[in-house]
Amino acid sequence: MPLLMEITRFLDSADMAPATFGRRAVNDPRLVFDLKRGREPGKRVSARVRAFIAAYRKGAPCN
Repeated sequence: MPLLMEITRFLDSADMAPATFGRRAVNDPRLVFDLKRGREPGKRVSARVRAFIAAYRKGAPCN
């Protein structure tokens, strides 16, 4: 599944603002907005985003 779709689904389920998500996941509040404008994330950013989502869902402390 494309990263932006995963993030969008997560944001809806977690009721989290896009800027908050970007800041917590990769210290970039513009991440989601940039992805929507066509930014292609690298492997490291994608991995950090997916790790954040997984940890959040498991209830682990996430910044």
